[in-house]
Amino acid sequence: MKNNMFDVLTLGECLVEIMRDKRDVPHDVPGVYLGPYPSGAPAIFADSCARLGLRTMLIGAVGNDVFGRVIIDRLKKSGVDVSKVKILNDYTTGVAFVTYFSTGHRQFIYHLRHAASGQIFPEDVDLSCIEETRLLHIMGSTLAINENCREACYKAVELARKRAKLITFDPNLRPELLSPEVIRDISRPVLDSAKIALPSATEAETLTGISDPIEAGRELLRKGPEIVVIKLGEKGSIAITEEQVLKMPAFKVEEIDPTGAGDVYDAAFIYGILQGWTIDRSLKFANAAGAIKVTRFGPMEGPISLIEVLNFLEKRGEPLI
Repeated sequence: MKNNMFDVLTLGECLVEIMRDKRDVPHDVPGVYLGPYPSGAPAIFADSCARLGLRTMLIGAVGNDVFGRVIIDRLKKSGVDVSKVKILNDYTTGVAFVTYFSTGHRQFIYHLRHAASGQIFPEDVDLSCIEETRLLHIMGSTLAINENCREACYKAVELARKRAKLITFDPNLRPELLSPEVIRDISRPVLDSAKIALPSATEAETLTGISDPIEAGRELLRKGPEIVVIKLGEKGSIAITEEQVLKMPAFKVEEIDPTGAGDVYDAAFIYGILQGWTIDRSLKFANAAGAIKVTRFGPMEGPISLIEVLNFLEKRGEPLI
């Protein structure tokens, strides 16, 4: 492996998130919002990978404005290579407004398609970036933004597939952007090439029409992946392969903010796989990273380092070794 080889490459939306300060306040009710917080599923994932110690590159775009600087500064601080994040003068940085409800439901309002977030094109995917990475991670939220973002993802997947790179996929469904039926269609080219899929239980059901997570995972295996990891929130996670089903319980913590937990989970599970860990060891590590994230307010506020996750496990009598 080249010394300058990246561990992880991802691409997609960079945005700031503006969040309600209280639960159960709809967006159509005047009230208080907090932010801006750097966000965007691929950006959160990249940030988390870098904090865990993986050499990580992000392809994306922000506006030449203060929101864009918030994102770039945070990613640089965490160690993400942002040389392929465009800073655009003619577009403002993407924004998402989010409010939480006591039921666990979240409601989003997005400004993405016509913002800098949506200005990712196939020509932004440089062959050298693919050749110089071990793993490509794709997010369904990026597929859902618009056609040019989708085609950029497809190009990256095709280049990575031809070069036998490890491809991972989080469906990360965003019904606010596209219907689940359309998302199933646009996800198919990525599922065909991905070795690992990382949906939530709801996403697995949406993609397969099967409510049982294990059976949904088995159906997803038929679509291409070798490993399907289903995130169950407070119930933990499950990995399904052709040979086995592995269940890993969640760690009990006080939830403050679940936004970004799935992206942090993805980063931690992939960290384990790239280290050559067993699937169950990677599941435990990812559950711990996700648990740390939900105790903190802000989409990117997951574990600050590998050591923090290992210490979390040690304190709970669940060391990885």
